[in-house]
Amino acid sequence: MHAFPSGTLALDYVGTRRLRRSDQPTEKLVTPDDLDAWFTESGMLDDAPGADDSDLASGLELREAIYALMHARMEGHELPADAVELVNAVAADAPLAIRLTDAGARRYGTARQAQSTLAREAISIAAGDDAALLRECGRPGCTQIYLDRSRGHRREWCSMATCGNRMKAAAYRARQKD
Repeated sequence: MHAFPSGTLALDYVGTRRLRRSDQPTEKLVTPDDLDAWFTESGMLDDAPGADDSDLASGLELREAIYALMHARMEGHELPADAVELVNAVAADAPLAIRLTDAGARRYGTARQAQSTLAREAISIAAGDDAALLRECGRPGCTQIYLDRSRGHRREWCSMATCGNRMKAAAYRARQKD
């Protein structure tokens, strides 16, 4: 099961590698089936695209390029040229398709098309007004990037249900010790 706390799928996709700066980061996309599951759980696709090892490898490469772009934007650094080149190349591929049926809209496509859609969204964030809203979770160890669309832009955690609760519980316990 995957988490989607960021406010945008491109950033949630980046979050499939957790605890990035620790000695033992956690990888959530280990197999092509994990990639398929992410695409369907996120709502990008109604049915698993049948990803293979090549899709997984390119997907992980894309994820790291998106992370590099977002991290550079948060830090006010120049965008890394290799990440820009990769994200632009993936975005140039066809995006996911949507089809109207009697049951409603159906989203379909390949893993590569899903990656193209994520790359396009990453470009929109990095090049647009949302870049100013990029934040990294304030819980030590959590490296999830999210868009802070809260009133006053004072959101501290990627998700109140996970990191926020942990931080508030730790603060409460610390106050009780005093």
